[in-house]
Amino acid sequence: MRFCPYAQRTRLVLQAKGIRHEEVNINLKNKPEWFFKKNPIGKVPLIENSQGQLICESVIICEYLDEAYPGKKLLPNDPYERACQKMILESFSKVLTNKKTTFFGGNSVSMIDYFIWPWFERLESLELNDCVTQTPKLKLWVAAMRKDPAVEALYTDAKSQQHFYTLYFQNSSPEACDYGL
Repeated sequence: MRFCPYAQRTRLVLQAKGIRHEEVNINLKNKPEWFFKKNPIGKVPLIENSQGQLICESVIICEYLDEAYPGKKLLPNDPYERACQKMILESFSKVLTNKKTTFFGGNSVSMIDYFIWPWFERLESLELNDCVTQTPKLKLWVAAMRKDPAVEALYTDAKSQQHFYTLYFQNSSPEACDYGL
């Protein structure tokens, strides 16, 4: 589901690592029966690997993808640094004032940045951009994230997001989840 921030985390990691995949959008208010057969809890995102193994929960999926697929590593190799990124995810707003690098995980985009980004992408559509303009470090981070190839490739503009929200909250029609495709 491309309008779900949790699913977007997974999509960002798939894009950043260049992992070929098939994407299936579902209506979050009217999930199909086949989806509950794969995931009885019914949460998105859900991935199925080539062996038919199913993995749910966005953070778990992203960590799996980073470990299972070669190429650009998004999580640090050092266990302590990985733990630090997880702590940042738990309370990133508290860490912002102590941040000395452009990105939350260091000098380049990493998993923690992709975990946080989906909510910031939605600020404009919710007319909450002032939250960013009042915080210089956060404003620089947002500008840097918008230049990231994975973010650029998956970016959904505010107008499209607003139109999705309108359709979604009005009647859960099938065109809401496929809006703009």
